[in-house]
Amino acid sequence: MAYVITQRCCNDASCVTECPVDCIRPRPEDPGFATAELLHIDPDTCIDCGACVEACPVGAIHAEEELPPGLERYADINAAYFRHHPLDLGITPVTSPVRISREQGPLRVAIVGTGPAACYAAEHLLGRGEVEVEMFDRLPAPWGLARYGVAPDHSETRGVTTMFASAFKRDAVRFHLNVEVGRDISHEELLAHAHAVIYAVGASGDRRLDIPGEDLPGSHSATEFVAWYNGHPDYADRRFDLSGERAVIVGNGNVALDIARVLTADPDTLAGTDIADYALDALRESNIREVLLLGRRGLTHAAYTGPEFLALGELPDVDVIIDPADLDGVEAILADPATDPTTHLKLTLVQEYSRRPGTGTNKRIVFRFRTSPYEVLGAERAEAIRLCRNEIRDTAAGSIAVPVAADEDLDTGLVLRAVGYRGAPMPDVPFDPDTGVIPNIAGRVVDSTGVPQPGVYVAGWIKRGARGVIGTNRGDAGETISAVVDDFRAGGLRTPTGDRDDLLALLTARCPNLVDRDGWNLIDSAERANGAESGRPRVKFTRTTDLLTAARRS
Repeated sequence: MAYVITQRCCNDASCVTECPVDCIRPRPEDPGFATAELLHIDPDTCIDCGACVEACPVGAIHAEEELPPGLERYADINAAYFRHHPLDLGITPVTSPVRISREQGPLRVAIVGTGPAACYAAEHLLGRGEVEVEMFDRLPAPWGLARYGVAPDHSETRGVTTMFASAFKRDAVRFHLNVEVGRDISHEELLAHAHAVIYAVGASGDRRLDIPGEDLPGSHSATEFVAWYNGHPDYADRRFDLSGERAVIVGNGNVALDIARVLTADPDTLAGTDIADYALDALRESNIREVLLLGRRGLTHAAYTGPEFLALGELPDVDVIIDPADLDGVEAILADPATDPTTHLKLTLVQEYSRRPGTGTNKRIVFRFRTSPYEVLGAERAEAIRLCRNEIRDTAAGSIAVPVAADEDLDTGLVLRAVGYRGAPMPDVPFDPDTGVIPNIAGRVVDSTGVPQPGVYVAGWIKRGARGVIGTNRGDAGETISAVVDDFRAGGLRTPTGDRDDLLALLTARCPNLVDRDGWNLIDSAERANGAESGRPRVKFTRTTDLLTAARRS
């Protein structure tokens, strides 16, 4: 019996180092790791020891004979990977990371952000010996996108936060929540109290379409909608028009698929998740029956991952519609032995969905490829969207989508753009507005001339752009922490003028509503208790005042 990695894989790679026979691929050092949609276990080499199961933070690994319903196909997906990439059991030498001794340390690091990238950075630091870690978040609750960006029906993915919470119980880590860097404490003040500052603030902004009517009421970013249904305090008062029968999502990445699932799911199913109560009430009253997803290029360039696309087909009472006209050339690609397993899976699923008979349900998710929005139409709010068909043309820089003509208007009162996230600048820190990241070299922040800024580092999406899944941040953070430790050991970081108690005194004086780790634990316990009353994992507090009230309870 072999073990199988399934849809919820976060690419954390904790399982890779635990496997005694080295049969999980790709590894972090392998060229394909950064772009892998999930990891795979070679069924011919697996010895059924279960070490990977214990290491997986999101419960994505199952015995082949015990695969849950809907995940049976992953046994073949894992095997197909190794038919295309035969397992090479050449052992790559593993070097132990350089540790900081008691005589050298402690190394004190301030991390701005508490999402996955920040948490992986803290985890790497804790493995380096004598360190003190100060973690900051402007919200009273930690975990960033792991709390406010993961779809509510993907609760297993949030399991990674349990791993972080366990690792951060030690005194070496302090939480400073409900503290905004740049408002409550400056960049320079952080540097005065720490050897290094790591910005792991993610990408809170979104990319625009730059089309007429984009700012009409009823046209929103996916960022807003996702934060709304996940109970983010900044978005709890937003309103979205669900009175029409069609919603249009511009984009076809995983975020677009998440939204499509939420809009078409049975509200009674969502009622068992931690979705915000106000969002659940709105979805119960929703009239939306069709969600249209637009992709500007063809099938082979679709941004969704194979696992998420496969899960879409398991939705009960929802038809997934693919126009057979979009399948030109698919057979030839599938017949080519050089086609990689990831592309093969996506195109196989496209074929299957296009051939499925309708279920008779009144809900459907429709994919349109080689189609772009031309204009959002309406007098005072979004009433329709004008679409244009694209041609795919090859250029020296690669294939591009070229609009041919606007040829179709579709009624809709809800348009959501899901075309990518982008970072926002931080006060007193270099920023590249063209790429939406803090400029850096291997995690070391540099100014506009390429000169490194001593003691300033980045990790996660603000470092590399909005790409990758939760676990991608683990290796990325490891690179940054290696830079921090190397610079510290080489004497390249200035000694702080204040210690961590001075920092706490400063924050306590300025931030009367400061939430520490104990305060967060009270919030967490209260949310879980509220959820237990109704059979849910938790019921989130969606107002800052309620979060702070819970944090003060004894």
